[in-house]
Amino acid sequence: MLKTNDHLVKLLEQIGIEPNEQLQITLQESHNQDRPLPAFLAEHHNRKEEELLQSLATAMQLPFERLKEIEIETDILDRVPPKAIFQFNTIPIRQENNTLLFATADPFTPGLIDALQLATATRVRLLLSPHEDINEAARKFYGVGAETLDQMMENNSIDLDSEDDLLKQDLSDLDQEASVVKFVNQVIWEAYKDRATDIHIEPMETDLRIRYRIDGVLRETPMPPQLKRFQSSVISRIKVMANMDIAEKRLPQDGRISIRIRGEEIDVRVSTMPTVYGESVSLRLLMRGGGLITMSDLGLNDHDSQMLTRMITRPHGILLVTGPTGSGKSTSLYAWLHTINSIDKRIMSAEDPIEYEMAGVNQVQMRPEIGLNFSSALRTFLRQDPDVIMVGEIRDRETAEISIRAALTGHLVFSTIHTNDSASTVTRLLDMGIEPFLVSSSVEGIVAQRLVRGLCTACRRPANIDHNILADHGFPTEKITPENPIYEAVGCDECRGTGYRGRSGIFEILPITDEIRPLIVANATASSIKQAALANGMKTLRQDGWEKVLSGVTTVDEILRVTEEVEIEDD
Repeated sequence: MLKTNDHLVKLLEQIGIEPNEQLQITLQESHNQDRPLPAFLAEHHNRKEEELLQSLATAMQLPFERLKEIEIETDILDRVPPKAIFQFNTIPIRQENNTLLFATADPFTPGLIDALQLATATRVRLLLSPHEDINEAARKFYGVGAETLDQMMENNSIDLDSEDDLLKQDLSDLDQEASVVKFVNQVIWEAYKDRATDIHIEPMETDLRIRYRIDGVLRETPMPPQLKRFQSSVISRIKVMANMDIAEKRLPQDGRISIRIRGEEIDVRVSTMPTVYGESVSLRLLMRGGGLITMSDLGLNDHDSQMLTRMITRPHGILLVTGPTGSGKSTSLYAWLHTINSIDKRIMSAEDPIEYEMAGVNQVQMRPEIGLNFSSALRTFLRQDPDVIMVGEIRDRETAEISIRAALTGHLVFSTIHTNDSASTVTRLLDMGIEPFLVSSSVEGIVAQRLVRGLCTACRRPANIDHNILADHGFPTEKITPENPIYEAVGCDECRGTGYRGRSGIFEILPITDEIRPLIVANATASSIKQAALANGMKTLRQDGWEKVLSGVTTVDEILRVTEEVEIEDD
C-alpha cells in the first residue's frame, strides 16, 4: 500500500481535500495507473483540474500557467532528452536566468526535480499546468499525441502486461476505439500529415523507438519508456492489418496495407525483421494516384525545364535519371510520363513497386518470384506496340541491351541507374559490357539529381557565413548582396523546429550532343566526358545547388550534405 507523507497530507488539506481512507485509496489508484495525482484527485472530488492546480500552486508557492497562452522557446527543447519529457510528463518552457522552468501536472512525482537537473545539467524550477496542456505541447513538438498513450496506459480491457494473452487475441476484432488500434492509426496519420515516406518501429532493450523519414531525414518521435510494454500488441496489430502471420516471429515477412486518408488512397508496404529485442517493422507509404507531381514541381529553373522537356518529347532514344537511393529518381520519371502522356501515345511501364497509379499508362508490377523481371517485361513490351517504355531501373547487362534495342527501333525509353553523376552513367553502361557505339547512338540525355530540404519560409533568416569558406566550396560569393542574401535554417512551430519544410531537386543535365558522342565511342573516361560537357555549358549538381541557395530555397549546409561524394570523386 502506498504511504502518504505528512507534507502531502498538509498540502491537500490546504486545498480542501480531507485526509481519510478514501484519499488513501485514491492515491493508491493514481500510483497504480501511473496518472498525474492532481488530475486523479480532481476527478474523484468533482473539481476541475485547472482549479485544483491553481490552488496547489498557491499552496506550494509555484507559478501556474496555461501553456496554450504562452510561446514555448523551441531551442530549449534541444537541451532536454525527449525520454525525460515523456517519462515525467513534463516539458521545458523557458530559461529564467540560470534556471530552466519546467511545466508539470504532477509536482508530487518522486525525484522529479533531481532527475530533470541531472538530465539537463542545470537548475530546474517547476510551474504547474494542466495535464492536457502538456500533452498538447508534446504532440505539437514531437508528433504522436500523448493522449493516446495515456489511454493505452489507462485501458484495462486489454492486459498489456501479458504478451502471450495478446497473441491469442484477434486484434482485428477489437473495437476501433481500442487504444492499441488508435495508437497504430495515429502513428500512420502522423506520418501522412508530416509527409513522411517511411515509418520505422524498432525494439530497443528498454524502449520501443519510432522514427519517421521526413524530407529524406530520419526523425525520432520520442515515446515514454512505458511504450515497451505495448511492443507485442503494436507489432501484432500492424501484422494483422498487413495480413501477416502474427505467430511467426522468427522469419522476415512482407505485407501490404491499403488505407484511405482524407479520400486519398495509400499503399503501405510493410516489412518485418526479427532482431535481438523483437521484431523491427518498416512501413513505406506510397500515395496511389494522389500526390503525383509534374515537371513544374521538380524544382527545375526555366532553362533546365525547357531543355529537359525537349529531351523527353523526342520520338526515340534513351533518357536516364541517376542518383543514389532516395534522390527522387522515380518521382522524376513519373513527372516525365505525366508531361508526355496523351491519347495518341501507348505508354508501358515496368515498376517495382508501382508508387503512383497513372491514368493512361499500362503499369506492370514486377514479380521476380515467378520470373517477371525488368528484362522479361521489356521483351514482352516490344511485342505490345508501345511508343514509350519506362523501366524502373537498369540493373544488369540484359536489361540495358534490351533498352538500347528498343531505343534504336523507334521507341522512347525512360529509366534509372545508380551512379553519382551524369558522366559516370556512361562509363557504368560501358562497364556492363555495352558496346560504346550502341551507347553513343541510343542515349539522348542523362540527368543526375539529388533532393535537398527546402527552407521553412516562416522562420528562415539571413545567414552570416564567412565568404572565404564559401569560396573554398566554389560558391559565387559575388552574387550575395544585402538585397539578395542567403538564408539559414532556424526552426519554428510550422516546421517542428527543424528549419526545413518540403524538398526540392538539384540537377545536372547532360545532353548527349555531337561533341560528347565521339568521346563515348572512344571509350573516354567519365572525367573527360564531364569536362567536355562543362565546356558546353552543363552545370554540376553543386552549381545548381548554389543557385537554389541564392534563390532562398535551401541552405549551404544542405547542398554540401548531398553533393559531398560527387566533389570527392572529382578531386
